[in-house]
Amino acid sequence: MNVRPSAIILDNDKILTLRYCYGEKEVFALPGGNPDPGESLSQALARELMEELGVEITIGKMVSCGEVIWQEVQKETLHMVFNANITQGFPALDPVHTTALEIVWLPVSVLSSKHLYPNVGPQIAAFCQEAVHSGHIGVIDQPYVRS
Repeated sequence: MNVRPSAIILDNDKILTLRYCYGEKEVFALPGGNPDPGESLSQALARELMEELGVEITIGKMVSCGEVIWQEVQKETLHMVFNANITQGFPALDPVHTTALEIVWLPVSVLSSKHLYPNVGPQIAAFCQEAVHSGHIGVIDQPYVRS
């Protein structure tokens, strides 16, 4: 099983995402990535955002934790989504470290109409509204296959 920490970075009512195209599907991913051996989740998340976007962050509480099970390709990923804030730098893609096509600040109000990776739009909306304080733990229903 892969483990992938990712970040919710908010600016007013918009969330930082990276836009990808998988086949004909447009997908908006939360920034993050896989830990290297011996690296903690917070270290991995800070490193990934520095490498891919050139920003330093502080990491807050975990907002969501869930697994995506890709039956079609027999692959599982455990996603841990943290609240984070940019403390230094302005996000810009580094094509050496990411295949993302662009940075998109998505309004929280449109998250339910977009393909997210991980698919945690409702958890992000609840977090932004502070309606749910305990976060989400469980299976994440991912509506598309990524090979």
